[in-house]
Amino acid sequence: MSAEYRLCELQTVSLHVSDLESDPRLDDPPKQEDQINVSETGGLFSYSNGTVNKESSTEPVESDVSDADSLPASGELKLCSAHGSALELYCSTEGKLACSKCVSDGFCQGHTVTKLVTRATVVRNQLVDVCEKMQLQTLRIERFIDRTLTAREKAVQVDANSVREHVLSQVNAIREALEEEEQRLLEAIQREEERVEQCLLTQRAHWTQTLEKLAHTRTSLVNKLTHSTDAMLVSANQEIYERVEDAEGVGEPRDTEQLSLNRECSTSKLMLGLWASAILLGPSGPRSTKLQFETKTVSPLLSLSDDCCTLTFLPKRTRQSPPYDPARFDSWPNALCSPPMSSGTHSWVLDMGKSAAFKVGVCYASMDRKGSGNSARLGYNTKSWVLSHYDGDLSFCHDGCNVGISVVKKLKRVGLLLDWPSQTLLFYDPESMSVLHVVKHAFSEPLLAACAVADQSVSLVNLKTLEWTE
Repeated sequence: MSAEYRLCELQTVSLHVSDLESDPRLDDPPKQEDQINVSETGGLFSYSNGTVNKESSTEPVESDVSDADSLPASGELKLCSAHGSALELYCSTEGKLACSKCVSDGFCQGHTVTKLVTRATVVRNQLVDVCEKMQLQTLRIERFIDRTLTAREKAVQVDANSVREHVLSQVNAIREALEEEEQRLLEAIQREEERVEQCLLTQRAHWTQTLEKLAHTRTSLVNKLTHSTDAMLVSANQEIYERVEDAEGVGEPRDTEQLSLNRECSTSKLMLGLWASAILLGPSGPRSTKLQFETKTVSPLLSLSDDCCTLTFLPKRTRQSPPYDPARFDSWPNALCSPPMSSGTHSWVLDMGKSAAFKVGVCYASMDRKGSGNSARLGYNTKSWVLSHYDGDLSFCHDGCNVGISVVKKLKRVGLLLDWPSQTLLFYDPESMSVLHVVKHAFSEPLLAACAVADQSVSLVNLKTLEWTE
């Protein structure tokens, strides 16, 4: 057991150091500052000076302090091995016990020296302080266990139940909304299916009846042609004309969109929003496709970085004429990426930097590259779908039609998600994971990521992850 714990059990401790023969100055009675007393009051320790008496009936204190070994069990001081005098002093410089001769002539000459009893008093005071701090810390720990932890144990159960109910409430609300939307969409699909089937039945009945009518008319005309005399044939001229006119009035059958199921009947903002949220906010997040700008497509109005990831708009004085290539845009500041996308799900992100004029999106590989007409201008033909930012305005552009998009702050990056199986193109803000615009279109050709820059630079930033397949 250590000294600090043994001290905690003491009521009173009295020590006395015998007169030192070697130093007459130490023959004086013990001074008040050299007397110590340890008492325990109210569970906390107090320490004060008291009388030191060698022959006191009080039992000596066992201690683990550094000078404890210098005192034999009887309380007598040890003798200096060098001078044979009592070790009644403590050298702070050397950290050792010393005698008066060690101080005057020995290794402690000129060092900081105090009486052994004074040093012991300091050590005991320190131990008392430590014991007091430990007891206070014990009280704080007990209070923490009894009050704080117990309260937290009760609170965590209440909070967990509350959070659990909140999650279940949200899931139930989503489930109910999904069930209602599912029912609505299934009914819409059923109605559309019935409409198409009715159209097909009507068309089948009409053209079957028409076939019978044409067959009857043709048979009648063949009979007249083969069994009538010249006089009879000429006399039936009016009848023949009417039958021919009826046959010619039948018209030609045509395949129309009315005979096909309209897939728009399954369009749902709720389902689309949940699908986009599941893709963008799911545990793995959108996995991007490794893309690079194709050098041969880059317009002479742009420069391409060595890693083929950054496009920079060039001022007129720095532009150069690149080698001719049929794949290069020669009038608009456009560039296309590779590889083409025609299956699976793909995602990529572009950093807009400080650019105030840019377009990002997709286009068919068959889009025109030459000339200043709309056929080579991204967003102004039927072969390109882009998000356009110009003069502070953000919009979606396709075939010359612009759809304005409102955003709270300027976009630093733009993300694109192409899901080929569902024929869906989605533009989103990678910072907030909010959907900017969604396009559903029956893409008929492989798509290429496309970009146009008319100010500063735009960079591809998602180049490390893999293609997403079904």
